[in-house]
Amino acid sequence: MPIQSVVRSLPLLVALVAIPAAAADSGPVVTVTGGQVRGAVVEAGGAVFKGIPYARPPVSPLRWREPSPVEPWTGVRNAKEYGPICAQNPYFVPNAKEISREDCLYLNVFTPVWPAGHVRKPVMVWIPGGGNFAGGAGNKFDGEKLMQRDVVVVTLNYRVGIFGFFSHPELTRESSHNASGNQGFLDQIAALHWVQENIAKFGGDPANVTIFGESAGSFNVSALTTSPLARGLFRRMIGESGAVVLAGEPLSLAEAEKLGVSRSSTWGKGASPSLEALRAVTAADILKAEPNFLRKPPINLGLTVDGYVFPKKPAAVFAEGREDHVDMLLGNLAREWIPGVSPPADLTQAVEDTYPAESAKRALGLYAASGTDPLYGTPAEQWVEDIGFRCSGVEQLIWHSAARNRAFEYQFDHAPPFNFGGNTHSQDIAYVFGHLDDHGYNAADHAISEVMQRYWTNFTKTGDPNGPGLPKWPEFDAASRRYLSFGDEGPVSKEGLRRRFCDLFMENVKK
Repeated sequence: MPIQSVVRSLPLLVALVAIPAAAADSGPVVTVTGGQVRGAVVEAGGAVFKGIPYARPPVSPLRWREPSPVEPWTGVRNAKEYGPICAQNPYFVPNAKEISREDCLYLNVFTPVWPAGHVRKPVMVWIPGGGNFAGGAGNKFDGEKLMQRDVVVVTLNYRVGIFGFFSHPELTRESSHNASGNQGFLDQIAALHWVQENIAKFGGDPANVTIFGESAGSFNVSALTTSPLARGLFRRMIGESGAVVLAGEPLSLAEAEKLGVSRSSTWGKGASPSLEALRAVTAADILKAEPNFLRKPPINLGLTVDGYVFPKKPAAVFAEGREDHVDMLLGNLAREWIPGVSPPADLTQAVEDTYPAESAKRALGLYAASGTDPLYGTPAEQWVEDIGFRCSGVEQLIWHSAARNRAFEYQFDHAPPFNFGGNTHSQDIAYVFGHLDDHGYNAADHAISEVMQRYWTNFTKTGDPNGPGLPKWPEFDAASRRYLSFGDEGPVSKEGLRRRFCDLFMENVKK
């Protein structure tokens, strides 16, 4: 090309190069704790801010410590991409080892109106599940559709696995609270403090915050109602498939420390390594030595009764009616089958290992009489669902309502059209977030998603899921145990979810 042509083309080349930079410099800017962030306007209305740091990266000397305040930055930080999920093995995300990081304490804000008006919107803070050893915020929990129900949605990451639930005597000695472990819970609490300090700038109401989560996220939001560190940070909670009553007692601090010493002994740092040595172990080596948590989940999902985050066993706090007095919406799926986790091959042995002799005999009679149920599956599947999710939720609701708190129960009975033989654990998430567009769902699925989003956001706004045009959702009470079934024909009010099975379960729950 002649030099004259190149010179004549320079203005066009400069303009073309400038387009991405200009696009990066466009979008709403908000000043939050740490500095300014630039998000993106949503075509349907509102704005989205992704990858906002709510704490300092918990790396090197900060590994396993409480989350530290954000380090201020200069200029305007891009907030248009999700931050990395927390360090984890590929249990649910195939390329997790490649894309996860220890530097992961980020959250995302979806706000329905931009610029934010004077009327503050209710806030929904999503705490994702994954057994507390995997998972994180991302596209699966995109809040753009849910925010269109006139709520501000926040999703967040927290440390998982051995990075988020690790106790050790040296960590306890280092702590000013004489405690260790529960780092993942401390992250969630730090994110809730961030919401209190910053959400008004996005149009949210810090005095009207609902925390909600699924699976381990549901267990976590329930447990947070018993932590003195979380008191006053939220007004309501929604739990999907997870309550504080789990098989297996939570570890005491001494037990958790002993487990931590055992696990860290496989990292090649000797019998009595220093914290400096443990913190020098690479994340890859820690993940490589991590036990397979999908086959054998962490005891009580990693929660430790450490005397600081949790002074007492959460189930005992509920049983005594001393949990935070928040409105509660709690439920489960009919099946709750978790891919990769099979029901017991020997139901008799499983029941006898769990219940005392007389209770085991009664339970085996109940499940034998039930047979294979079209909604609940085989007796072995029913057993897993009952003791793992359904009856533990009923127990928590009974305790919570007995303490004169408003409570609502549901069961998601509908199975997507591509499921043959019932629904599976976590399938209700797509309905709550409205992510049904390109995955083989039909008109009935969209109708169920519509009413679920309305119920969930009504509850967030007022503490009552009911509203104009919706079938009545009765409040839960211990006598009738009324609940709402989300079935193929839409929501229907029912009573006494699996009463005989759950009564037997509750007789044998260790308070």
